[in-house]
Amino acid sequence: MSIATKNGLLALLVALGLAFAIPASAQNGKDEPFKGKLFPPNVILQHKDQLNLTKQQFTAIRAAVVEVQSGVAEHEWDMAEAYQALMAELDHATIDEARVMEHAEAALRAENEVKKKQISMLITLRNLLTDEQVAYLRSMTE
Repeated sequence: MSIATKNGLLALLVALGLAFAIPASAQNGKDEPFKGKLFPPNVILQHKDQLNLTKQQFTAIRAAVVEVQSGVAEHEWDMAEAYQALMAELDHATIDEARVMEHAEAALRAENEVKKKQISMLITLRNLLTDEQVAYLRSMTE
């Protein structure tokens, strides 16, 4: 195997590793890409008393989170399965680049679906909040 191919595979593995780490860091509020614009449910719930969330808002937030969790689970399984298949391919003495790339593409498609669902949920949550609540959350996240 050429050095370029080895470097390409190493870059792919690093990218996949980072891709799988990004959703976890975003959920924990670290390096959040939509900081000040969209707010994860844990941040909203941490400040629910200060936000004076109505029962209707709280119920709608809960429903949005439960919905995305159930929708994301299938894609996370697909992503894990594709990633495991990719890693198994890398264990072969001779690596079939086309098969590795198939598995990488499957993992990235599943990850993309997860991210789209998460962003959609964040938009739903943002739209449930009043302008005053959004202003308060912005002041807490800056």
